[in-house]
Amino acid sequence: MIGLAMVTAEKARMRALASRFLTTTIGRFVSERCAEMGDAAAIEVFDRGERASYAEVELCSNRIGNALKALGIGKGDRVAVMLPNRIDYPLLWLALAKIGAIHVPVNARYTAREIHYVTNDSGACALVIDQEFLPSFHAMAERPALLRDDRVLVIGPDVPAGMRSFADCVAAASAASCLDVSITPDDLANIQYTSGTTGFPKGCMLSHDYWMLLAQSAAAWDHDRPKRILSAQPFFYMDPQWHLLKAFLNRGTLFLAPRLSASRFIGWIKAHRIEWCQFPILMTRQPSASDDGETALKQVATFGWDGDTARAFESRFGVLAREGYGMTEIGLGAYMPAAFEIMHDSASVGIDGPFRETTIRDGQGEVVAPGGRGELWVRGRSIFKGYWNKPQANADSLREGGWFRTGDIFQADECGCLWLVGRIKDMIRRSSENIAAREVEAVVRELDEVEDCAAVPVPDQERGEEVKIYIQLKPGIAPDALPFEKVRAHCRERLAAFKVPRYYAYADDFPRTVSNKIEKHRLIAGIPDPLAGAWDAQAQPR
Repeated sequence: MIGLAMVTAEKARMRALASRFLTTTIGRFVSERCAEMGDAAAIEVFDRGERASYAEVELCSNRIGNALKALGIGKGDRVAVMLPNRIDYPLLWLALAKIGAIHVPVNARYTAREIHYVTNDSGACALVIDQEFLPSFHAMAERPALLRDDRVLVIGPDVPAGMRSFADCVAAASAASCLDVSITPDDLANIQYTSGTTGFPKGCMLSHDYWMLLAQSAAAWDHDRPKRILSAQPFFYMDPQWHLLKAFLNRGTLFLAPRLSASRFIGWIKAHRIEWCQFPILMTRQPSASDDGETALKQVATFGWDGDTARAFESRFGVLAREGYGMTEIGLGAYMPAAFEIMHDSASVGIDGPFRETTIRDGQGEVVAPGGRGELWVRGRSIFKGYWNKPQANADSLREGGWFRTGDIFQADECGCLWLVGRIKDMIRRSSENIAAREVEAVVRELDEVEDCAAVPVPDQERGEEVKIYIQLKPGIAPDALPFEKVRAHCRERLAAFKVPRYYAYADDFPRTVSNKIEKHRLIAGIPDPLAGAWDAQAQPR
């Protein structure tokens, strides 16, 4: 491992870098960088044949911003966005930032119920939506009052009567600067909804400075600044948004994939000579090829890799994986420095990130000694401003002194290197998606035959975890009165596809605490084979 002297030296190096970080708004930074870079390639959405130079990014985002302003949208207004990965999305995000409107991303796989929740909870006064998702939008039993037809901008040729064509609005707008100079770094840029343990997602209030600080921290993490950056996650997630800013900071190009694809991911890296990406662990399980060691990769960012995976990756690609730890609420909380090469396969997430301070606390909020386990608390410049419209969640998560309780269990060594041990939160991590068990359970409990239920994670070689639902039927109800096919069909109507349980099992009763809460740890750790006897939805006829 490493010593205290190396940690001290790295922290001093990072403090020196961080002292030169920009303090500005997204819009001001982007306009200045576009003026500098001109015709250089800024964004390429391959597979769609869409690309834009820096100069075109500036002009197009100005047109979009002015089109929105013509509709009366401006500083502080929430605008929901439901788009796939197409070039309109990053351009729209930058336009919203320029005019001071607040981006409310809507997961493209949400059902009508979930769309209603996010748009209503955020108070969105407008929606930009791809025509592909209109059936889900129209399926809402009741539309939020602020989303009148004339505040719905549709991307695509088939625009319903009363709604607006996004393309027509933008074409009619001026390309002059739309930048609102009154916007400050502390103003909100996003309400980013993230799954929590209370069922429906919570909206994280993220400022301009949050995004600029995160992107600059990520850029400072690299030992050799890359110019060609791949982003394969949906743009409605937080990662591609800071990937875009990181590419601009590096005066490089963002290559935006159509969607995350395990079978195509490594091919994209080779075809587009990618120098940096977040490398999901699922992609490491794809078949190897003779030219895997010949990519242009300089480094990759990883989250949650074990030592065996890190060693196999280095052997296969000739590149070290740099482990880190982050959350929507805190940005980059910890990072593994390039200087700590000896620890690349230790599964440590490294040390505190730029402008971040961590502490590990026990259940009473007392500091845990090195080597002990407890909950990680984080504080620092421009972490999230709290959860939108969720005072109880804020009271539960935020502590005096600016500390945020992550809900994750950590331990640290004497030098301050951190290891993620587990999580307190009742979450299931399926591929790159966080799933709140409570939300799945709430949907299953809607069925009249169900007395109670419990959603738990089960290990899966391909996706990391899958969702298993245990169902306790009401007294007198036989299993044939509620076949698993019916439960699955109900879930598919009410939940995004990635949240629908794969495995189903009946339970006569549940182990419970004295306060009658289900002891889920006994449903997970107490069962040798959690799949034994379970009904597997994927094994059923289509």
